[in-house]
Amino acid sequence: MYLTLKEMAEYLSVSEAYVETLILQKKIRTVFDGEQHLILKEQFDTHFEQLEKYKQLVEEWYSEPIPEDIDVKDED
Repeated sequence: MYLTLKEMAEYLSVSEAYVETLILQKKIRTVFDGEQHLILKEQFDTHFEQLEKYKQLVEEWYSEPIPEDIDVKDED
């Protein structure tokens, strides 16, 4: 599914100017139809999948209990 520049900015939760900058830097592939840039939404699927995997990894890391240090001695 192709989205316009404005729709893509809303989808990514960034400004239109930032999306346009990414287009000019050739970081986002587009199709120009003579009036506007059209952006294929599916090119971001892999990015969002990796982002979800990273979020799960961070959650697992934060939920892991801190092991007690065997070298700590109670001096009381």
